[in-house]
Amino acid sequence: MFDKFFHDFYFGIVEKEGYKLILEGLGNTLFISLCALIIGAVLGTVVAIVKISKSKNVFMVLLKLLCSLYTTIIRGTPILVQLLLAHFAIFPAIYKNAPIVLTAIIVFGINSGAYVSEVIRSGILAVDKGQTEAGRTLGLSSFKTMRLIVLPQAIKNILPALGNEFIALIKETSIVAYIGIRDLTRAAQQITGKTYEFFAPYITVSIVYLMIVIGLTQLLGLFERRLRKSDNR
Repeated sequence: MFDKFFHDFYFGIVEKEGYKLILEGLGNTLFISLCALIIGAVLGTVVAIVKISKSKNVFMVLLKLLCSLYTTIIRGTPILVQLLLAHFAIFPAIYKNAPIVLTAIIVFGINSGAYVSEVIRSGILAVDKGQTEAGRTLGLSSFKTMRLIVLPQAIKNILPALGNEFIALIKETSIVAYIGIRDLTRAAQQITGKTYEFFAPYITVSIVYLMIVIGLTQLLGLFERRLRKSDNR
């Protein structure tokens, strides 16, 4: 069994230059995941702030309703359905020649934003109310109090959760193969198409995914330990 695996590995990954496909797929996977996380963090922050706002302004009430609708729809439907809908229906109507990588980034960013918004909202609510009261006592507006006092503390608390979101995104982006993007999963499919061997390509890609997740998990653990040390000073 091991002899066959190493033979298939050498034939498909080395001799047929499958490693080039895997490296390209790895680059696309990381690029899409990172860009989506940035979009999700920005969008999630805005949505979280809107949802916890106590303003009775008509515009803010409508905006809160829109944000609630956004998180309900995005979190309530499969990401694959969202990706296919965007690729085959929404983007062709809006931007016919949109690059498929851009489509994937936007879809995953919007999807991530719905989940990140709840993480950030819980982080903001976890900050002691006295911090907000202290900011207002100093003469800061609600916006400045949120930006300068509450958000920095909330973000520090939720950074580990954002790291976990990045790990989840890396694994979830495996479905971009459905719209023709060469990610790690697509690379394995293409190597299989050349060699007609399934085991070695998919095991190789699985190991790459596993190494990424383990590496990021270790970095995340190290970061969390440093945060705890800084809190104890």
